[in-house]
Amino acid sequence: MSGLKDFQKTFIELALQSNALEFGEFKLKSGRDSPYFFNAAKMLNGCDLFKLANCYVDAIEDSCMEFDCLYGPAYKGIFLGSIVATIFSQRGNSYPLSFNRKEIKDHGEGGNIIGADPVGNVLIIDDVLSAGTAARESIKILESLNSTPKIFLVGLDRQEKGNGNLSAKKELENDFGIQVSSIINLDALIKYSQNNQSFHSYVVELEGYRSNWGA
Repeated sequence: MSGLKDFQKTFIELALQSNALEFGEFKLKSGRDSPYFFNAAKMLNGCDLFKLANCYVDAIEDSCMEFDCLYGPAYKGIFLGSIVATIFSQRGNSYPLSFNRKEIKDHGEGGNIIGADPVGNVLIIDDVLSAGTAARESIKILESLNSTPKIFLVGLDRQEKGNGNLSAKKELENDFGIQVSSIINLDALIKYSQNNQSFHSYVVELEGYRSNWGA
């Protein structure tokens, strides 16, 4: 399929097979009406997690990302960070991994971080980038721990406007000097649909959504 890398095609196909990626009529948290919806949690319902993890790792290696540790924001980043760390270990590159809790624990080890505190340059792994709100929360947590949030990697970048006319990706890069990357984005999803007869009927709606809300 012209224009898409193997790990991008695999990611889309895994998302479709697990119904993590659906086409139809959806109301987003932002209030926008969307012709598609992505919920990575559905990938836990029998998706080939080995292939999914390799999609993330292949995207990381394809972009030559350099970092010192991995961080997975609660909740979907927890399982994504775990499977990615496993693949890195299998390939001979073990990285420290940590997560956050939604609520601070006041007993046992305490705090809101599970695992060693992130140090140095941190790669944040999550599922989707929409308005960038969740990404900002992760960045602030990491900065409060005196680490450097260097890369924010998601499975899907919806390529939507953030708080203004710029994309959420560009706003995060401008505001925090962080590298924002994704396995696929809306452009890739449109390209996949254009070249796949089963999904060709969704192209017009996807392109219309990009025209209305894209940046």
